[in-house]
Amino acid sequence: MASPSVTVIGAGVVGSTIAWELASAGATVRLIDARTPGDGATRASAGILAPYIEGHPASPLRELGRESLDLFDAFIARLSTDSHRAIVYERKGSFEVALTMEEAERLSAASGVLWSEGVEARWVPGAVIPDVEPNVNPDAPGGLFIPMHGYVGAGSLTAAAVAGARQHGAEVREAHGAIEVSRVPGGGVRVRTERATWDDDMAVMAAGSWSSRITIEGADPVPVRPVRGQLLQVATPPGTVRHIIWGAAGYLVPWPDGSVLVGGTVEDVGFDETSTDEARRGLLEMAVALVPALKGAPVTDMRVGLRPRGLDDLPIVGRSTAVPGLVYATAHYRNGVLLAPLTAQLVRRLVLDPAAPTIAALDPARCGSL
Repeated sequence: MASPSVTVIGAGVVGSTIAWELASAGATVRLIDARTPGDGATRASAGILAPYIEGHPASPLRELGRESLDLFDAFIARLSTDSHRAIVYERKGSFEVALTMEEAERLSAASGVLWSEGVEARWVPGAVIPDVEPNVNPDAPGGLFIPMHGYVGAGSLTAAAVAGARQHGAEVREAHGAIEVSRVPGGGVRVRTERATWDDDMAVMAAGSWSSRITIEGADPVPVRPVRGQLLQVATPPGTVRHIIWGAAGYLVPWPDGSVLVGGTVEDVGFDETSTDEARRGLLEMAVALVPALKGAPVTDMRVGLRPRGLDDLPIVGRSTAVPGLVYATAHYRNGVLLAPLTAQLVRRLVLDPAAPTIAALDPARCGSL
């Protein structure tokens, strides 16, 4: 299929980067969302790019994360040029802090394992921590520094992807939430919203937590549930935090303007996007436990997003067996930003090359009749 027409359902970081990737490859793309682009889970993402924090032991998720991280430099460079947009992007490393001797032993052992796998992962004893992060809790017995890690501004990445897609002729429709996907007699995919219906060669399901609420002809409901995440932004003097700091209870991300993102909660509360005082207090306590200098830092923003969690914490990326022409790209949970370049690349292949295989670990078939 040389130049298919495609409707991409969902304009978060995953759907938007897919739309850009497809449009730049010559597809005729329509990107739709019930909200404005990036206004769902993406809005509350700290954009951490750290596969070796999310899971020290070898796993399919860790390996996919590393593969996607390796794509990021070229991905950001190409998208920035294509969209004429600046994207917040730093690769200064992450520092995982141990606040107990048990955590220190675990991180020290992880350092050795990662080095044996060819990953630079430096164990930093407590006495040397000030050389890496001067404001970390002075009682911390040590930490694990991984230089390859970094972060990207999820909002700026999504905005650039939408702009880049438009540069290649993509149509972007806000306030158009899909409610049904079905077959078209004779071939193709029909996407119906409350306001319009379109027939195209292909469609991509990238609606995150809302994927489960969209009816797909002949298929089970997409097994994705929302998990609420709350995130704070606090004002601090520049340099208070130098790297991503990760602890057992949360993380800190230094922003270019000197502020720090403090996250993030994990709450199984359905589709409730309300921010809570309890989360605010808990996040601030966690931040001060890691970096005491953050005590009293004013909160300038509080964001809430619903992360799409699947059955096994791996994304669902692959072709539908129920609706020929439908490709899934959902259930990224806490890793949508990290996996965006790889997901966009995989979906481009699946849409443009009928012979392209699905990665077995991500196959929708593992999650039922999809």
